[in-house]
Amino acid sequence: MDKQAIVDQLCAQLRRQWESMTEAAKSTHHAATGEESKQEGKYDTRGLEASYLAEAQAEQAQQLARSLHALESMVCDAQDPGSEISPGSLVELEQNGEWYYFLLTPSAGGLTIPYEGGELVTLSPEAPLYQQLLGCRAGDLIPPDDLIVLDVQ
Repeated sequence: MDKQAIVDQLCAQLRRQWESMTEAAKSTHHAATGEESKQEGKYDTRGLEASYLAEAQAEQAQQLARSLHALESMVCDAQDPGSEISPGSLVELEQNGEWYYFLLTPSAGGLTIPYEGGELVTLSPEAPLYQQLLGCRAGDLIPPDDLIVLDVQ
């Protein structure tokens, strides 16, 4: 599977999350402003609590939209054999006979899709492993967990 196909799958997954969160924010906003949340007593805070939740959900939907835009804008160039790991790299690692696959993305870390009989995980710049991988090449050993870089695409 080429990198662009992987990014397309990840974008579809992120788009579904964004749509779900946007719908949840709209629903919660409606609940916060609807007649059923009208304050019935001095200690009744249902409407206020629902408005806080709606605001947080709307912010999360905006963050998902920003992540989706960054992922859609990602350049998926093929890398030459022996090249350094850089943003956009697809990396295969091995540790104690287990294989791991990561795609270094500009945002949306932690997304997963099936890949090569296992799973591929996105790493964003905030992840410590992302920072450790930058500049490494196939054959390098990543401390402290002794991960071996098998392939960089």
